[in-house]
Amino acid sequence: MSTTRVDPFRGYNFRVELDNTSVASFRECGGLTANTDSVDYREGKDIPLSVRKLTGLRKFTNITLKRGYTTNEDLWKWYKNILNGVADRRNGAIVLQDEQHNDVLRWNFENGWICKWEGPAMNATTNDVAIESIEICHERLELA
Repeated sequence: MSTTRVDPFRGYNFRVELDNTSVASFRECGGLTANTDSVDYREGKDIPLSVRKLTGLRKFTNITLKRGYTTNEDLWKWYKNILNGVADRRNGAIVLQDEQHNDVLRWNFENGWICKWEGPAMNATTNDVAIESIEICHERLELA
């Protein structure tokens, strides 16, 4: 009897899409989290002296993306639209890839917009890369 070993995918092989277009490479991605609230419910005629747990509202954590700062201003321009009151919502995806850079898993989000932009921290005593960070809040997250 032979068993085939299946290794887990590496967390560094991923890309980000916005409106079906790949965008700049990112150093880090987080926030692929979904929660469902529980709602306590009990009818007056229920025999057990405990509540039923019903499903409530779904909530999705903001997606956090970090990348080395470059002259590419696409993310800043998107955030500037939000600052100026333009309802610039976009659909997107975080796509995990295998070692040959083939797509293997895809998390699609809907109606996202940048709710936080953070510029680089400056420190003259280090040689760290200048990092740009954004948070995208969204209304839905699905593993497709």
